Amino acid sequence: MSSRRLARTLLASAALAGVPWLAASAPIGPADVPGLPLPTAVVSFGAPGELVAYDGVVEAVRQTVLAAQVAGAVVALPVRAGDRVQAGQVLVRLDARAAEQHAVAGAAQVRAARAAQEAATKEFERQKQLFEQNYISRAALERAEANYKSARAEAAAQVASAGEALAQSDVYVVRAPYAGVVADVDVVLGDMAMPGRKLLTVYDPAALRVTAAIPQTVAPRLVREGQAQVEVPGAGVRVAPARIQLLPTVDPASHTQELRLDLPAGLAAAAPGMFARAWLPLSGAGGKRLYVPARSVLRRAELTAVYVVGDDGRPLLRQVRLGPPEGERIEVLSGVSAGERVALDPQAAARVR
Repeated sequence: MSSRRLARTLLASAALAGVPWLAASAPIGPADVPGLPLPTAVVSFGAPGELVAYDGVVEAVRQTVLAAQVAGAVVALPVRAGDRVQAGQVLVRLDARAAEQHAVAGAAQVRAARAAQEAATKEFERQKQLFEQNYISRAALERAEANYKSARAEAAAQVASAGEALAQSDVYVVRAPYAGVVADVDVVLGDMAMPGRKLLTVYDPAALRVTAAIPQTVAPRLVREGQAQVEVPGAGVRVAPARIQLLPTVDPASHTQELRLDLPAGLAAAAPGMFARAWLPLSGAGGKRLYVPARSVLRRAELTAVYVVGDDGRPLLRQVRLGPPEGERIEVLSGVSAGERVALDPQAAARVR
């Protein structure tokens, strides 16, 4: 009699014998009936040419933190986080009354200096005519010329000072450097802005990329002409990157290199900060990577393990170190060997005695 038929016979006999708790119990599984084998899967290598996944994050290629250049109270804040803005649009306006009065005073000083220059010019012309007629000495002519040059220089200085005051009044208005989206606003009306204090953040949604950190041992195996892919689960997209750039520097703390994969334009669902995966073609990938079904992994607190089923059919708990998941399977970095069998149901394997 087979094991399954024996299980059904035991249940029926228990019901006829008046053992309701046995008849009403959960269906008998492989671990409850001696001789019934556990469902298992073979630890196998990945197929050659497979793509390897590395976790990353979506970020904007152009993201600007706008800060105050001068001190002043925030008197106008016409935008909020999430608003789309155009290049040159006013984002923050600071109290510029003192700067405006300084600019007005500078303009008045320019007019006075130009009037003095005009008077000195006319006086110098008269003195030249008198000198040509031998009515004044050369010393008097030279004094008139010096006064003229001094007035001209003073007028030029006042013009420059007025221009500086006018430019200073312009920094009280913060404008968008390019068309984009306001990502964050760090001030409210009435706040006191100080030089260098962050006011808001703007990014360009038309230029996004995925940044992933890959081990320095993997970087030389990156196949540049391969068909890499970028997956953004939150946006529901998996596309080919427009460009791939591997930065030459290595992080001394994590010993990884930064890989940047530009996303195609027009992915409206993607936003900076989203979780992403970079699927990369590596030379020699797949042939040396071991995989087990994800449901065969047992996680208990700090323990990550699988039940390895031996030739005698008895499962043995073995701790493993896992790599990134790929769909319904997961990579195993250490703990098992190719060809071994693991129990698909860890709970059932734990009940086997």
